[in-house]
Amino acid sequence: MTAEISISLGPSPARREALAKRIRLLVAATITYNVIEAIVAITAGTIASSTALIGFGLDSIIEVSSAAAVAWQFSAADHAVREAREQRTLRIIAVSFFALAAYVAVDSVRALTGTGEAERSIPGIVIAALSLAIMPFLSAAQRRAGRELGSASAVADSKQTLLCTYLSAVLLLGLVLNATLGWSWSDPIAALVIAAIAVKEGRDAWQGKGCCAVPAAGAVPSADAESDACGCRPGCDCCN
Repeated sequence: MTAEISISLGPSPARREALAKRIRLLVAATITYNVIEAIVAITAGTIASSTALIGFGLDSIIEVSSAAAVAWQFSAADHAVREAREQRTLRIIAVSFFALAAYVAVDSVRALTGTGEAERSIPGIVIAALSLAIMPFLSAAQRRAGRELGSASAVADSKQTLLCTYLSAVLLLGLVLNATLGWSWSDPIAALVIAAIAVKEGRDAWQGKGCCAVPAAGAVPSADAESDACGCRPGCDCCN
């Protein structure tokens, strides 16, 4: 009995264009929201002397840079050009992750040493709660489109958005606990965990992990490319 080998073909050209358009719309929504989030968070943080809120606003700016890199990649009408821009976009996203991790780590150490505690801020609590409600949906939608398209940069940017969700939860918890119980140390401890996650995601983006390019319809996979039944190679999560 001979074993049948199933080869997973990528989306058709029409489907690729539809997915690319969806990613452009999601990235535009992400950029718009994060610009508003940055303005509100930095303003509220300055008024309340809250380094946590200011750090959250700076994270929003970093998220904008990551999303803008993906927007640049998918601004090309030709699929081949978008593919050629993939690696450079991944490097920009990776640097964004590293910058975020560095700032969050430094800000957390300052808070733990008593030089930058999160202050009570109602606007900060509101913007953190809104981000916690909105960002998971944007992240999930972009991740699904990126995986179907086989775009590692779109998946990496969706992880950046998901990390923003975690930071929103950390900030919200820290502000609420500080306002109600005076536990100012809870925010920086959790933020250090987020910083470690950001380093890992940045390293994965730099190495091009996260989603493997799916072969185009009709393409013949390389004979030396190791992959499973759905076309994923070791180290990729495009089939998850």
